Amino acid sequence: MTDVLTVTGLGVTAGDVRLVDDVGMTVRAGERVGLIGESGSGKSLTALALMGLLPEELHPHGSVRVAGVDHDLVGAGERRLSRVRGRRIAMVFQEPMTALDPTMRVGRQVAEALRVHGAAPSRRAARERAVDLLDQVGLPDPRAAAAAYPHQFSGGQRQRIVLALALANDPAVLVADEPTTALDVTVQALVLDLLVRAAGRHGSALLLITHDLPVVATACERVLVMYGGRVVESGPVHEVLTRPRHRYTEGLVGASDLTTVDERGRLATIPGSVPPAGRFPAGCVFRTRCPAATAVCAQRPPWTATGPDTGYACFHPAGGDRRG
Repeated sequence: MTDVLTVTGLGVTAGDVRLVDDVGMTVRAGERVGLIGESGSGKSLTALALMGLLPEELHPHGSVRVAGVDHDLVGAGERRLSRVRGRRIAMVFQEPMTALDPTMRVGRQVAEALRVHGAAPSRRAARERAVDLLDQVGLPDPRAAAAAYPHQFSGGQRQRIVLALALANDPAVLVADEPTTALDVTVQALVLDLLVRAAGRHGSALLLITHDLPVVATACERVLVMYGGRVVESGPVHEVLTRPRHRYTEGLVGASDLTTVDERGRLATIPGSVPPAGRFPAGCVFRTRCPAATAVCAQRPPWTATGPDTGYACFHPAGGDRRG
């Protein structure tokens, strides 16, 4: 399969503080990849860096290449980025109400996304295509929906509209940042299923960012685990979630199992909490919360590749192979 997103050495800094550190990934055409980790692990900052949407006080480093774009997105000016965003790489945001213009009718917003990138030959064609997209994402009476404003819809319906906007130009890569977090459980499942099916129908690769392991298990083929601004493990979903190597992944999997309790009847947890951004320890960023940590963990663990797109960064991996 063709690589449609290649990220190399991606970092995000605020002054001298590194918030995202040396992130790398490759996403192929039509592939569904999950990026998981607790809140504060750097997932959303990574997404914003991919899209060139970081606030001015934060600075990206490294390389982000998207298929069909002849320049690196990191360091590209806003004019160049605006030609790429929404056309080659698009984003579904966590909170749809802030992603939509409350003063503009929904159909016009979708039509504008088409017109900006030249995907519709006329305003009329753009309006008709907008209605078709709203129909594709499952809005009842899409023509009436096109004439309504964002506040007239429920949260789940607004998320469907944001998905229609993101898919308008058949992007090579669709980045979905916690797209179901603000929705109730029933609506979450419906929107997630719609997201996966719509990405497949449009031929878009999907990078799904979430803290929810069952979501990744359901929707993705491959997963990257992030903590402290770094990718600490990656591999096929089934392999990573059933045989985790990094101790952080092992903790996440254990904490998501609601059937396992300790001798006191308590559910499994990861000790401590995620440090504030920029205050992760030197060496292994997980060592202050890791039950297997030793003195060697004060050094940064090297990446151990165990297969294509598969590996971990841990001195004392789960399942053995201790080093140091």
